[in-house]
Amino acid sequence: MDKKIFGTDGVRGVANVYPITTEVAMQLGRAVAYMFKGTDKRRRIVIGKDTRLSGYMIENALAAGICSMGVDVQLVGPLPTPGIAFITCSMRADAGVVISASHNPYQDNGIKFFSHDGLKLADDVELQLEKLMFSEELDLLRPTADEVGRAFRIDDATGRYIVFLKNTFPRDLDLRGLRIVVDCANGAAYKVAPAVFEELGAEVISMGVTPNGTNINAGCGSTYPNVLAEAVREYRADIGIALDGDADRLILVDEKGCVVDGDHIMAICATQMIERGELAKNTLVATVMSNMGLDIALRKAGGTVVKTAVGDRYVMEEMLKNGYNLGGEQSGHMIFFDHNTTGDGTLSALQMLAIMQRSGKPLSKLAEVMTALPQLLVNVRVKERVDLATVDAVQQVIKHSEEVLGDSGRVLIRYSGTEPLLRIMLEGESHSQIKQLADKIVAAVETHLQGVREGA
Repeated sequence: MDKKIFGTDGVRGVANVYPITTEVAMQLGRAVAYMFKGTDKRRRIVIGKDTRLSGYMIENALAAGICSMGVDVQLVGPLPTPGIAFITCSMRADAGVVISASHNPYQDNGIKFFSHDGLKLADDVELQLEKLMFSEELDLLRPTADEVGRAFRIDDATGRYIVFLKNTFPRDLDLRGLRIVVDCANGAAYKVAPAVFEELGAEVISMGVTPNGTNINAGCGSTYPNVLAEAVREYRADIGIALDGDADRLILVDEKGCVVDGDHIMAICATQMIERGELAKNTLVATVMSNMGLDIALRKAGGTVVKTAVGDRYVMEEMLKNGYNLGGEQSGHMIFFDHNTTGDGTLSALQMLAIMQRSGKPLSKLAEVMTALPQLLVNVRVKERVDLATVDAVQQVIKHSEEVLGDSGRVLIRYSGTEPLLRIMLEGESHSQIKQLADKIVAAVETHLQGVREGA
């Protein structure tokens, strides 16, 4: 679909630069209000955000656009993305809006939407929103007098969400006896996550809980798990929990200070759910980025893995389509559909903690259920997203790599849906081999697409 501003997870970019401007935000607000506006009752849309400085600017523009279409706004302030999905459903709102750029640095921001049932909008719905924005249809619709919408603050949203999260943890268990280090990335979960773990009985050491508008994801959170690993070793904690800026993804650190990524977390949870008869159709939904070791682990446990395109909403679409109840991404997005409708880092951590408490095993032991094949991911920043199929020199290098790896590995190359990056991922039996092959592909991209390798 030829979408102009929507990517794989809403609209995202540098704040106050197109398309993340107040003008676009207001038009998006008007479009979503019109799309969800009915004639039988007064409609309501929830708006939440993370802790970025630019959130105030975008929040007010969105609210103005929504109110200008005769729809009311409920403002919940800083709250994790999955918290907005929950609040949208529990308050019977007609839609939810999240202002966040997830794991991106503070100067970026984004806008994404949930329908009344807490699900992210499908591609065709986003395309319809764009058409409304760029047409003149909305200009003719301007309610006046008492038909203009109103804005209200919801002061107890954080408390409601904390109670919801605690209720996803088994009632016969608690977290007493566990020492947990939690890194909230100076983001939306800075109040929620520590409170949940403490109220369930854990000893909690908190990091990344002093947001100032510009320090979100800055050397902390799920994209910098090594910082958390040092803290786990220092405090001799049982586990480290790293969230990202909007707290929809989770990366763990075991008691030895080793990072446990989304694939291993899914392997642990899925195999345990198979054992307990709780995994629907004994099937886990993952994306093409997941390690082949995940497939092997599930197969040994009597389950299977279904793969989708990258993006948690594509995982969710597959789950809805075929009745699955667990899915996720290597990056840490995990959807426990028995509990929530979108990725939820804190909720996912609670499910993992329940397994630890019930089994009596440390995370390092549980993680042995999966052995990852050597995998290498390289990001190359590009000026424009050229169709790689049209660049013969790059295609030849890719084809050579695939021939070398054969059935014992794979090559996956895709553009990021949120940043001007080409992601080059190789998997195989030898790390040195896939590194050599990756370097050749990167060199070809740098030469023929004027790309720049990240972290070079």
